[in-house]
Amino acid sequence: MDHAERKRLVARNTAEVVTDEELDGLLADDDPTVYIGYAPTGEMHIGHFTTIRKLADFLRADLDVTVLIADLHAHLDDEKSPFDLLDARSAYYREAIEGMVEAAGADPDDIEFVRGREFELDADYSLDLLRMAADTTISRVQRAGSEVVRQAENPNLGGLLYPLMQTLDVDALDADIAYGGIDQRGIYMLSRELFDDRDEDPPVCVFAPLLSGLAGGKMSASDEGSKVNLTDDSDTVAEKLQGAYCPQSEVEDNGVLEYVEYLVFPILDQRGEVFRIERPEEYGGDLVYEGYDDLEADFVSGELHPQDLKNAAAESISSAIDPIRQRFADRSELLAEAYPEKYD
Repeated sequence: MDHAERKRLVARNTAEVVTDEELDGLLADDDPTVYIGYAPTGEMHIGHFTTIRKLADFLRADLDVTVLIADLHAHLDDEKSPFDLLDARSAYYREAIEGMVEAAGADPDDIEFVRGREFELDADYSLDLLRMAADTTISRVQRAGSEVVRQAENPNLGGLLYPLMQTLDVDALDADIAYGGIDQRGIYMLSRELFDDRDEDPPVCVFAPLLSGLAGGKMSASDEGSKVNLTDDSDTVAEKLQGAYCPQSEVEDNGVLEYVEYLVFPILDQRGEVFRIERPEEYGGDLVYEGYDDLEADFVSGELHPQDLKNAAAESISSAIDPIRQRFADRSELLAEAYPEKYD
């Protein structure tokens, strides 16, 4: 695969790359490594799928991919996972991520999975953490983690350690690229500064966009109507899409359009398929789109009606999550053990 194609795969459908020049140089190497960390807290949903789907691009670009199941991070956050549920939630997260990778058309066996406690309790890691804590102010860490770690007037100490540990994770996992949602930007910009302080090369940072909820605005994990769960059946997906915020011609905060752009089209592209919207002849007949830009243009112009978009999006999203849904139909105990308060 040539350099230009590798870079296209790595950079497409992202919010930002820091920096583009560094990524160019990195992809000239034979086998750069990329990692993403997930703290096993709440149940995973379609927002996670849009981010995880990107791992298929990294694999196709011949990058070595590591997924960190950041169990200790999950307990340190103020919205923490109880310590006695970390094993169950870690197992559930790995199963869900493997299912999403497979549904995106890649082989999860090509990914290395690591749990935080496998290396974050090592003596050298602990020593580095203490030395970094001695050189970093509370305000600097709070500012860096403001989009990730819950802020409080009197925060728990664990939330202050979280960004420093995320920096050390990059080093411990020998990652050339740190990948995460754009809400992670503050932490990784701090990481780049701390790497410079240590006279080490900072990681290239690739950020995924944070997508709107189906109700408009930011997705809320506590609002079932705001997101599609990985185990929602087709009727539930259709119901949620029918109630989604999707005013004619409005693109901003339109979760329906965003999931079509960042999830549906990339999966269809990998399969060599098109996005088809079925309409009666009296309303203009079927529409076929090979790429997102043309679909958005028709939506803005009024050629594509929100109801027709919702119908097609619901079918495509349901199809995309179906392999994951089936995976958990055979492993229902994973969810019950990870979230007993919900599934018992």
